[in-house]
Amino acid sequence: MKFHLVDKIISLEPGKRIVTIKALSLAEEYLADHFPIFPVLPGVLMLEAMTQSAAWLVRVQQDFAKSLIVLAAARNVKYTYFVQPGNIMRTEVEAMEIGPEIAKFKGAAYIGDRQTVSGRLELRCRNLGDANPRLRQSDQDITKQLRDRFRLVGGPEALAAAGKA
Repeated sequence: MKFHLVDKIISLEPGKRIVTIKALSLAEEYLADHFPIFPVLPGVLMLEAMTQSAAWLVRVQQDFAKSLIVLAAARNVKYTYFVQPGNIMRTEVEAMEIGPEIAKFKGAAYIGDRQTVSGRLELRCRNLGDANPRLRQSDQDITKQLRDRFRLVGGPEALAAAGKA
């Protein structure tokens, strides 16, 4: 199952910073099990929201050169508040380093002014075709889907607002 945890990119400074939001709805299937009487966004999905936000920053910086950007390490992660249906979680991520294969970030998420999670992330960036040349077409297909999703979540508008488009 694929979770899309960035509903909208609010602001984007290429190579530096991104702010995104996720509106949590009771309609999200995983809430039925986590927890039925007190539904909350699982902590691992809060972390995934930060990871997905950071990945958009990498994609923009690298001009969508890598099809896969995945979490390699999470450090100093602190959970401080629940995210419940009806909440809008704002994720703020700052780049510490964006290289061709590794990117490092610090980030936090908030409900209003209240922090819900914070931590440091290390992402790995690669293409499937690097390990298996027969998968180069898959890289192109994935990248096209990612560019389409970037348009849907407001990436071009965020870049234009920053004067970078």
